[in-house]
Amino acid sequence: MDFVKIDDVDKAKYMDLLLIADEQADMIEKYLHRGEMFALRDGDLRALCVVTREESGAYEIKNIVTVPGYQRRGYGRQLIAHIVDYYKDSGNELYVGTGDCPAILRFYEGCGFAKSHLVKNFFIDNYDHPMYENGQQLVDMMYLKMNLKRKN
Repeated sequence: MDFVKIDDVDKAKYMDLLLIADEQADMIEKYLHRGEMFALRDGDLRALCVVTREESGAYEIKNIVTVPGYQRRGYGRQLIAHIVDYYKDSGNELYVGTGDCPAILRFYEGCGFAKSHLVKNFFIDNYDHPMYENGQQLVDMMYLKMNLKRKN
């Protein structure tokens, strides 16, 4: 298994995959070129992630997606573990924003994130169509946070 950092010139070729996790291309464009992209490969591409620096010491996972044929096999969790290891020396906090959906929140909490704060009406105010996860319309963005300097 390999973790690869994707060069800036190659990022756009992954747009179709990124659209699985964030359904609107213009929203992806807001962070794609200012973020760092990482891929998990195990023979072929298994998962992809874009991380941005939001302020000194604070990073945010903006998009994480597992290739559909490889979902529920631990690749997303392994990619997050790599991201944590990659940023632990340069950052204090890692954030991820997601819809207020119990299954997704459990996934991130299982990776070591804890609920941080809520951005009311994020999905309504920022997307040009209603967003759904597991049949539930997404309205608010739930942010979760991980302390990168946690003691082992």
